[in-house]
Amino acid sequence: MNASRLSEILNKLKDMRIGVLGDFCLDRYFDIEPSLQEISRETDRPAHQVFRVRCSPGGAGNVATNVKDLGVGDVVAIGPLGNDGEGFALRDALASAGINQAGLVSHSAYLTPTYNKPLVIHPGREPEELDRIDIRTRGTLDLDLENQLLNHLDQAFPGLNGLLVADQFEERNHHCVSDRIRARIIESSRKHPEKVVFADSRARTAEFHSVLLKPNATEAALALGRKEAPKGIAETVEVGRELAARAGKPVYITVGEEGVLLVESPQAKGVHIPGFPVPPPVDICGAGDTTIAAMAAALCAGATLEEAGLLGCLAASITVQKIGITGTANPDELIRRLDEYNARGLKSIRV
Repeated sequence: MNASRLSEILNKLKDMRIGVLGDFCLDRYFDIEPSLQEISRETDRPAHQVFRVRCSPGGAGNVATNVKDLGVGDVVAIGPLGNDGEGFALRDALASAGINQAGLVSHSAYLTPTYNKPLVIHPGREPEELDRIDIRTRGTLDLDLENQLLNHLDQAFPGLNGLLVADQFEERNHHCVSDRIRARIIESSRKHPEKVVFADSRARTAEFHSVLLKPNATEAALALGRKEAPKGIAETVEVGRELAARAGKPVYITVGEEGVLLVESPQAKGVHIPGFPVPPPVDICGAGDTTIAAMAAALCAGATLEEAGLLGCLAASITVQKIGITGTANPDELIRRLDEYNARGLKSIRV
């Protein structure tokens, strides 16, 4: 791909309308000044002193923010939130990112999933993350909430160019992508094969059919009932072929710093799209979100499967260099990174 072709794809994104359905989370960072640490008189334990609180969208929220920052005109969020302070903070963060919240449902029977991340800020070196405190619902998704989400999906889907599914959590039927909602996504994709429907699921990749898939190597192996991730590109291709046969759609398998492996069908050769190597320090948190956001947006704008995979690699190589926050990649950064990628002579390889 050259810069002209990349610009052509990126310029089309302003006319796209892409939905992001899934587990919208709040990433809340507590920046700690170590020199101010006190000892609690009541417990005789350290009391960390926070000098700044930063909130950003995580999970499906990070996917949506990445899609928006690529230049997509309308990004429609579909998912559950709680009637709580975390939900308010998440809505505020999504509004700042320009996300259309028409499909978000706030409900009293749900806790907004929140990752509370205490970070000790050390001068001249990477932040030190202390033990995280997580909040999320620990029970079955409320039926009324589930029905509202299904209604929002049905209303939004006909007007979308594409839909991304961010299935973050492993507990079955506790969060957005319940069995009923997954079935509706599959049904909608089968009825509208012209639309880009792309799923990223930590625990249930095997249960998605008739949609594009983006597992990492470990998730791909899990979907096939294997205990270990494939070793090497050749073995990963075989896993991808089996997964593509089950899904009936192409599969992208992310392979860390090695990039992305595209398997278009059970009979096709794999395409290894190498990643762009970046020096440390790196922060891989949210890199998978960036990858699927870039790939899906590119496909909606008319990119080929291979071109989309390359955009995913480029975007991820940018965000991993943004330390201490789930970052995004913008068009200018992508164009510069493509120049660097081509200058290094990196090319896709059929395997």
